[in-house]
Amino acid sequence: MSQTENQEDSTMARLSVMEARRTFSETVNRVSFGRERIVLERHGKSVAALVPVEDLELYERLLEEYEDRLDVEEADRALAASENEHPVSWEDAKKRLGV
Repeated sequence: MSQTENQEDSTMARLSVMEARRTFSETVNRVSFGRERIVLERHGKSVAALVPVEDLELYERLLEEYEDRLDVEEADRALAASENEHPVSWEDAKKRLGV
């Protein structure tokens, strides 16, 4: 491990962008074969992360499931709010819309 890495977070190594550039092949191998997660830093600030493809695919699946859950909750709220409203006939709706 290089001197630029920070070991405070045991699950995620930190590496300067310059060090990652210098050791690019080794860094990619650490991520892909060693299943490490590496945060890239520039001037001490996190700017990007390298993660195994499996982690990215899992993140994308979880994000899609979460967004679907939010959509269902929003639809449930809209349905509950509409239960207090009176239905409008198709003919009345066309008249209101000027169709």
